[in-house]
Amino acid sequence: MIKFEVIVNENNIMSTPENLKYTKDHEWISIEGDVATIGITNFAQGELGEIVYVEIETEGETLDREEVFGTVEAVKTVSDLFMPLSGEVLEINPKLEDEPELVNSDPYGDGWMIKLKISDDSEVSELLSDADYAELIG
Repeated sequence: MIKFEVIVNENNIMSTPENLKYTKDHEWISIEGDVATIGITNFAQGELGEIVYVEIETEGETLDREEVFGTVEAVKTVSDLFMPLSGEVLEINPKLEDEPELVNSDPYGDGWMIKLKISDDSEVSELLSDADYAELIG
């Protein structure tokens, strides 16, 4: 299991983990070899509010970058989840079925959503660094 600590700077503002990649759609990506672990960022879960349901039914499917791989439902909204990279969905986080609130309480750890076998390594270079993502969210 991958664990990330939440970093708070001197102004008590939450930072993004430096060892991850990000998308403009607020997903984070951890890459180990040709497998990516994907979740939504702390910023995204904060904007959505209390997560009450996560629906991902794409295990075993091969999807292109920017295709919808699932949805996350908060108290007041439903939001699509977009593939940050092309590849095959290897695994869906089984904990989210009974504990969707893990996306709120531990977005960079137990709240991960899918594991993906990357099919096009060239797409990785198009992801945002932590500094780029921090600038995006202000």
